[in-house]
Amino acid sequence: MVQPLTGIALAVASGIDLGTSWLVMTYLLYVLALVCWLPVVGLQIRMRDMAQEAASNGTPLPPAYHRAMRQWSALGWPAFTGLVIVFLLMIAKPELW
Repeated sequence: MVQPLTGIALAVASGIDLGTSWLVMTYLLYVLALVCWLPVVGLQIRMRDMAQEAASNGTPLPPAYHRAMRQWSALGWPAFTGLVIVFLLMIAKPELW
């Protein structure tokens, strides 16, 4: 969460309008990443617990683990892709609208 705040401070110090289209798009993509990654933390904790229990009992991972892994992957791709786009936007600084 520090990166967006330091980025805004840098934009202000550089005299960049905070309403510039490419910068507004970065805000939206950070929100997308946050919305995707918040549930991922809970999924990771549940998956860890299920894996520890399966290892302790010498049993295979339960179906719930595999469902959680699919959800984790489904949430991870948009967040990762969004942050890659943020990186590219900050390099190219295109006028989007």
